[in-house]
Amino acid sequence: MDERQALSAFAALGQEHRLRVVRALVTAGPDGLAAGLLAAELGLSTSNLSFHLKELDHAGLIGSRREGRSTIYSASYPTLSGLIAFLMRDCCRGRPEVCAPAVEALSACCPANGDSPGD
Repeated sequence: MDERQALSAFAALGQEHRLRVVRALVTAGPDGLAAGLLAAELGLSTSNLSFHLKELDHAGLIGSRREGRSTIYSASYPTLSGLIAFLMRDCCRGRPEVCAPAVEALSACCPANGDSPGD
């Protein structure tokens, strides 16, 4: 991810509803959520949600697919991973203790065996 892409992603995430959308889609996993269910879960009108989804899609943070009459949205994990890598790329530079809190946070939410916490 280059600086231009990172700026686009951060701009898209810099709005409360869009950040909530991405968090909900990350939580939903690769299967994603139907637009109607996502709108209901977040308490947004479908037109308001549609506006935010367009911005997130333009930034490459989400993707969509059709399933019958529904549009299913899901997080773009490669883009989100690229954004995290962009932030962390220059982090350590010989000082791994600087990145230790981030690595520990990732380890806590993503155990090595692939299970979610509490499974």
